[in-house]
Amino acid sequence: MAHAPRASRPIDPVLVVIPTYNERDNLPLVLDRLHRALPAVHALVVDDGSPDGTGELADKIAAGDDRVHVLHRTEKAGLGAAYVAGFRWGLERDYRTIVEMDADGSHAPEDLPRMLEALDDTDLVLGSRYVPGGSLVNWPKHRELLSRAANLYSRLALGVRIKDVTAGFRAYRREVLEKLPLEEIASRGYCFQIDLAWRTVRTGFDVVEVPITFTEREIGQSKMSGAIIREALLRVGLWGARHRAEQVRTLLRRR
Repeated sequence: MAHAPRASRPIDPVLVVIPTYNERDNLPLVLDRLHRALPAVHALVVDDGSPDGTGELADKIAAGDDRVHVLHRTEKAGLGAAYVAGFRWGLERDYRTIVEMDADGSHAPEDLPRMLEALDDTDLVLGSRYVPGGSLVNWPKHRELLSRAANLYSRLALGVRIKDVTAGFRAYRREVLEKLPLEEIASRGYCFQIDLAWRTVRTGFDVVEVPITFTEREIGQSKMSGAIIREALLRVGLWGARHRAEQVRTLLRRR
């Protein structure tokens, strides 16, 4: 796929999409760190009707800071749906770069400047735990093993070379999200990250991994569940089977 020359594709302005569900205590800390690291970026809080008042707090912060915006959703419909809603909001405006970042403090905003710098030469930057220089802090060993296994499973099933294809800290150029069929994205949980990374690769865009420090949340509870894991296993397996079948059909047509 032919893309415009890198130098002619600015990355500013930047929008950081932050989905929230019961993150009242974490959200102000994350926004403060984000704007200390990158004062000019905008943040969009996508709240799924948090019963703890996260959405109302986000409104108060936004009322005093024109860099902060809030998108209210009426139900908890999953991480993927929240991000897609945030992407659409950003694409309706003039943002050139759209970033995914968790609200729980696991993604260090201080790593984002390096990620944006890397975006000068690529289309999608993943903040990776599993490339040289990446690290994990205070993460339970069983969670790390599960994550590494999920990444290995995804690489083998889908034939991608990305080390941390499940990474949730990432920066997209606008052109990538405009090209991807967001209306077809059905993945609800963390499988969404695998889905979008794989679609980005298959569409012909370039992906770069930048090492980050991933820190286990200190406040609140993880949203990971057995249902999310089962969804990822099932969907990735189906995608992989279809991908291999397409490869076989392509080989047969060439004979």
